[in-house]
Amino acid sequence: MIGPTGVGKTYLIRLIASKIGVPFVKGDATKFSETGYVGGDVEDLVRDLVREANGDINRAQYGIIYIDEIDKIASAQGVHGPDVSRSGVQRNLLKLMEETDVDLKAPHDIASQMESVIQMQQTGKIERQKVNTRNILFIVSGAFAGLDEIIGRRLNKGTMGFRSQADPAPNADRLLSHVRAEDLIAYGFESEFIGRLPVIAVLHNLGPEDLLEILRNPKSSVILSKKRDFRAYDIEVEFADEALALLAERAHAERIGARGLVSAIEKVLLNYEKKLPSVGIERFVVAADTVLDPATGLERLLQDTSLRRFLDGFQREHDIALAITPEASAQIEALAATRNMAPGALCEEMFSDYGHGLKLAGLSQFCIDADVVAAPQEALNALVKYHYNQRS
Repeated sequence: MIGPTGVGKTYLIRLIASKIGVPFVKGDATKFSETGYVGGDVEDLVRDLVREANGDINRAQYGIIYIDEIDKIASAQGVHGPDVSRSGVQRNLLKLMEETDVDLKAPHDIASQMESVIQMQQTGKIERQKVNTRNILFIVSGAFAGLDEIIGRRLNKGTMGFRSQADPAPNADRLLSHVRAEDLIAYGFESEFIGRLPVIAVLHNLGPEDLLEILRNPKSSVILSKKRDFRAYDIEVEFADEALALLAERAHAERIGARGLVSAIEKVLLNYEKKLPSVGIERFVVAADTVLDPATGLERLLQDTSLRRFLDGFQREHDIALAITPEASAQIEALAATRNMAPGALCEEMFSDYGHGLKLAGLSQFCIDADVVAAPQEALNALVKYHYNQRS
C-alpha cells in the first residue's frame, strides 16, 4: 500500500481484520534489524499474532500482519558496508512471507528459555510449539517519498523534445498510479522481496471534501471523542455544518491527512475546555464564528453565560423574570470590561435592590433596557413611585 500519512491505511486494514474476524498485528519496519544486531526480530510479529489470538495457534496462522513505514527499509543507494536496518530486514521478512515455521518461544526471551529448562528437567524433553506462516496475510505500507520521481524518469525515458504547454507535468498522485515492480526495485527493495508482494494499491491524499465527510459521519471518532471530553464536565457540545467545513479546510492545509482534523479541532476548542467547566454552562454550539475567531467566541460565550446565570438566579430568588435587551447587554458587557468584572457580577451589583423594588411595584417580569443600565437606581425609584401614584 502506497500512500501519504493520514489517508487511513492502518484503519483500513484493521477494519478488514475486524470484519472477517481474524487476529491483526501492526508493526513498524523501522524498529527491526538484521538478525545478530541490536533491534527487534521480525519473528516477534508472528508471536504477537498468537497473543492477539489468545494463544490459539491455528487461528493465528490465518491472521494479518501489517507492517508500516516499509519504505524506510529500502536500501540506500551508494551505501557501503553492512546495511543492518534495510536489506537485512528485507531478507528476514522474506523468510516469513515465503512460508516458514516460527518457534513460539523466542531465543532472546529469558522467561521462555527458563520455561524450557524447567520442562526439560521435568519431562526430559522440550515441546516446541511452532507457527506456520503459509496462510498469514502480509500487508506492508509506506509513504514512499521520491518514488514518483523514479516513475517519472521511467515514463519519460525515450521522450524527446519539449513538453507542450497543453501537456503539463503529472503530479505525484498521477505518477504513483503507474507504479511497477521495477520502480520499487529501483527505490531500493530486493527483487525477491517485491516478488512476494504481487498486489500494489495506491491511496491518494484526502481532499477537503473527504475530510468534511469524515467529520459529518455520525460515527466520526474525532467528533465523538471531543463530545465525550466535554460531557465529562456535563457540557453538551454541538457542531454547526459551517464550522465542520472550516475545520476540514484547516485540516487539509496541515497536509497530514485525517490526523489534521484532531489538530484543527484542538486549536479551536482547547481554551473552551479549560474555561467552560468552571462557569456552569450546560450546552454550546461550535459555529463558524467560533472557528474563525475562537478567542472572541469564547469571550462572548462567557459573557452570555454570566448574564444568563444572573437572570436565572434572580428568578429563583425573587420569582421575577428579567429580560435584557441587546443594547443593554452590550452596555453591560462594555462596562464590565472596563471594571474587569464578569457581566453577571456587575448586574448583581447594579440591580441589587431590584428584587425588593419590583415586588413593591407588583411586577412579576421586567425588561432591562439601555436607559435602566445608564441609571439603574433612578429607574427603579421612578418605577416604584409611579406604581404608588397609580394606586393612589
